[in-house]
Amino acid sequence: MTRTVAQKRADFRSLHAAGSFVLPNPWDIGSARYLEGLGFKALATTSSGCAWSLGRPDGALSRETVLAHLRTIVAATDLPVNADFESGFAADPTGVAQSVRLAIDTGVAGLSIEDSTGDPAHPLYDIDVAVARMRAARAAIDEAGGDVLLVGRAENFFAGRPDLDDAIARLKAYSEAGADCLYAPGIRTREQIAAVVAAVAPKPVNLLVGSSSELTMKDIEALGVRRVSVGGALARAAWGGFIRAARGLADEGRFDGFAEAASGNELNAFFKGRGP
Repeated sequence: MTRTVAQKRADFRSLHAAGSFVLPNPWDIGSARYLEGLGFKALATTSSGCAWSLGRPDGALSRETVLAHLRTIVAATDLPVNADFESGFAADPTGVAQSVRLAIDTGVAGLSIEDSTGDPAHPLYDIDVAVARMRAARAAIDEAGGDVLLVGRAENFFAGRPDLDDAIARLKAYSEAGADCLYAPGIRTREQIAAVVAAVAPKPVNLLVGSSSELTMKDIEALGVRRVSVGGALARAAWGGFIRAARGLADEGRFDGFAEAASGNELNAFFKGRGP
């Protein structure tokens, strides 16, 4: 690796100043280095992709496991890395601040804090609590030098509360609490996207595109979105190929599931000389 953590963080912040960029989500060293080799400018971790690679469901990993994963991905690439840091691994602001300080120490260039509780009966933190958590994350970053980008996430559409007005109110509150970038995963329509972008302007917006979409990057940029991530979609695509081939072998004794497999020679050539 040739770039310092400070350089990565400065480059990451500059990417949010104008235009649009794709922030793809690797789940291990190999996928991170492959994405870097394709010319992407930054990467983001995926909580789901990491969890599945460890044989666990999304949301079931401990803070220590996630921190170790962040260190692994950061060390694997010269690109800035944004951490999918879930809900900060704490309910109270003090705990969130402690978690954020630990995440900063991994070398990430950005991190997101969700407002989901994990409780189906009350899936979102009350907005005053969510804002206090965001302020605590902001304070932890500022105390550490202020160069890590903070992303505020409104989880309405993922938490079974698809209320756009409430999501926008939350994003505006998180912006005022110090979030540098705003994110409402699950919005899909042009109207929803445009409404979120307008509500938090001039701060940048992250859009999740985790499935096939009629929108192109040109369309998304025209809507004013600054960055696009794909969440666990690349991991799911990889798992899809694996599952189809494995089920064909297990259920039918067939090997045709390997027909679209990547070439071993191509992979060996790509990874030769990349990393230790």
